[in-house]
Amino acid sequence: MTDKQRDARGYASPPCFMHELDPSYSGISPGDAQTTIDVARWRKSQRERLIAERLAVPADARAEAARRIANRLDAEIGIVEGSVVGIYWPFRGEPDLREWASSVPARGGQLALPVVLEKGKPLEFRTWSAGEKLEKGVWNIPVPAGGTATLPDIVVVPVVGYDDAGFRLGYGGGFYDRTLAAMPSRPLTFGVGYELAKLPTIYPQWHDIPLDRMIIDGA
Repeated sequence: MTDKQRDARGYASPPCFMHELDPSYSGISPGDAQTTIDVARWRKSQRERLIAERLAVPADARAEAARRIANRLDAEIGIVEGSVVGIYWPFRGEPDLREWASSVPARGGQLALPVVLEKGKPLEFRTWSAGEKLEKGVWNIPVPAGGTATLPDIVVVPVVGYDDAGFRLGYGGGFYDRTLAAMPSRPLTFGVGYELAKLPTIYPQWHDIPLDRMIIDGA
């Protein structure tokens, strides 16, 4: 792949009482234990709020948003021939891009789905095509029953929350950050979600990795 963006890792974090913090505050160090605790608590509360708001959006509205996101992905990615595209199985109101993903093999690309191997470890992407057997993984999310471990050229990542710096609020396991950090060559990464997920900052810490581009419906 070419033209992969490389954003510098930055960090900004609050002291105690996240709800009273000025988002412009910065200065965390990796060893700041209290800040780590405060960030985790704040992220948990925001995660719960944003997921509830996302699930409250009518299903037909989410489906239409997913179609718009799919069109923007096509415009941003362009030719997928010869590329491995890491996608996800939709969960808890995430944009359902399965129809878009099904077009990737027809255009010469290869799909891959993420598999949780172990808590605290990177994900493994496994090749998969529509119709191939799936089995229940963590949180009962379907994962390839077979498939071959692969390194994607492009990764499409759902966001629970996001900020203008490209940082993503996920479900709290840190799987995508660990995975991107462990890859010998970083793929082009796209965060996808809804405008309601926007935050002034997610208060990223030293281990958080920004995504290259955000495709947010309504933004």
